[in-house]
Amino acid sequence: MPLDQIEVIKQRRNMRLAKKKSAGRLSMDQMRKLINKKAGQEVSVDLADPNNPTTVKQWIPTGSRWLDSIICRGKLAGIPVGKVSEIAGLEASGKSYMAAQIAGNAQDMGIDVVYFDSESSLDFSFLEKAGCDPSKILYVQATSVEFVLETMEELLSSTDSQFLFIWDSLALTPSISDVEGDFNPQSSMAVKARILAKGMSKLTVPIANSQSTFLVLNQLKTNITRSPSETLTTPYVTPGGKAMIYSYSLRVWLTRPKAKASFVTDDKGYRIGNTVKVKLEKSRFGSQGRQCKFQILWGDQVGVADEESWFDAIQGSEHLDRAGAWYELKFEDGTSEKFQSARWIDKLQDDKFKARVLEIMDEEVVRKFDKRTGDATEFYEETA
Repeated sequence: MPLDQIEVIKQRRNMRLAKKKSAGRLSMDQMRKLINKKAGQEVSVDLADPNNPTTVKQWIPTGSRWLDSIICRGKLAGIPVGKVSEIAGLEASGKSYMAAQIAGNAQDMGIDVVYFDSESSLDFSFLEKAGCDPSKILYVQATSVEFVLETMEELLSSTDSQFLFIWDSLALTPSISDVEGDFNPQSSMAVKARILAKGMSKLTVPIANSQSTFLVLNQLKTNITRSPSETLTTPYVTPGGKAMIYSYSLRVWLTRPKAKASFVTDDKGYRIGNTVKVKLEKSRFGSQGRQCKFQILWGDQVGVADEESWFDAIQGSEHLDRAGAWYELKFEDGTSEKFQSARWIDKLQDDKFKARVLEIMDEEVVRKFDKRTGDATEFYEETA
């Protein structure tokens, strides 16, 4: 290489070094601007800013105060806005009824509800009973997995609206290859999982940035494996593949005993609901593994029978004594009130009694877990 060319290269290198040295150290704000300019959108944010997309700023109530109290450590929460969540359950465990109640609560918060239905079972009357305004729900038949994901992408990119997307259910929604192919399951093995993996990699960030919510309803299936120990430790699995599991910030699993005692009946013995056991299979909010139980109704009332479950939630509290069939609730002013469990709902009509019950629930379910006081098995062991 000629000497003059070598000299030119040296001069250019020295100029770059001098320019870099004169620029000095960039501030955090300058680096964020540099990154966002390169990305063409705001991908770098200040985590100290309460409006950053990683922080959950809103929670949609589930309809169960007990469940809302165990979802996030140290606070009353619900379905996290801006995240992807799952409600999975056995057949007839009440997933759709619970989702309808969540949809009604989202409408009360001014959130637009989009309901993808693969089961063609959404009923106008039961939505009304759950507290929804059906005329303001955007109902979409989930004809394929690809169609659901593409529709979500289109809506998120076309408007500034805040959405609650409910997918009922992932397990029964086919892929296009399922629809166009034959009935041989080998011909489309793992296709749905690969589609979902790509879809969630594209949608997770837009969902967070728009402060929308994606609620997936799924089925619990028996874990068929050759390992007996794995069957005991992991009795259930959900369709959709690993990508969905990694995408979820919250996984709520519903199971119910098969005994007749699990049914809720009216005065004439007609079945109007189920008692379900609820477990947080996954929670990114410091509460994974916590459990509770409540009734899900499908009679004249649809959704969670919330107040009935409060009685179970405060069992074991030092503020609630039991003597035979009688219970005694202690107030902070030193007074107390006796009652029988059959009159629990009637007693909650008294504002003072109800306020004290909620105080005890907050102490027993939220604050004790947050402060790590008491026996840990009180929070994790299965509720009968």
